[in-house]
Amino acid sequence: MAKASEIWTGSVLRINGELVSVEEYIHRTPGNLRAFYQARMRNIKTGKIVEYRFRPDEEVTFARVETNDYQYLYEDGDYLVVMDNETFEQHNIPKLLFGDSIKFLKESMTLTVAFESDEPIIAHLPKSVELLVTYTEPAVKGDTATSALKQATVETGAEIRVPLFVNEGDKIKIDTRTGDYMERVR
Repeated sequence: MAKASEIWTGSVLRINGELVSVEEYIHRTPGNLRAFYQARMRNIKTGKIVEYRFRPDEEVTFARVETNDYQYLYEDGDYLVVMDNETFEQHNIPKLLFGDSIKFLKESMTLTVAFESDEPIIAHLPKSVELLVTYTEPAVKGDTATSALKQATVETGAEIRVPLFVNEGDKIKIDTRTGDYMERVR
């Protein structure tokens, strides 16, 4: 058990039997009232946002979370099989943990997975990936008064919006959190 004053942004706590990730943590000292800590937390299983106030001397339970990088090997139904590069141990990670960013996943990519007592609880791709454009319509001249975008399909099958100057065969950088085009890679 630890005190509420030891919590930091990014820590994983067990509150009422549920795992929550602290997204924002602020110490408040209102006028002539007692000080408290205000936390905005996300339930790891449901994704629901919860706000909670801690007294400074309140005891909390930190979850023992181990985060490591793994290499993606292949897809197995509703799971992705990943391998630890040091021990060569393989794990099955549910696809649901990746959310919408899974559409940018390709073989041999390095993924970050957090485990709490041998159960995967958090997983995500790198912040950006470089993918090859496999299909896009040719640009229409004269349609450049604004920052016009067009549809493009990348090598993983995902469709994104790209600027008019991007052509088939170009390699582009994509933000996996939002799915937005970042830049063309030379």
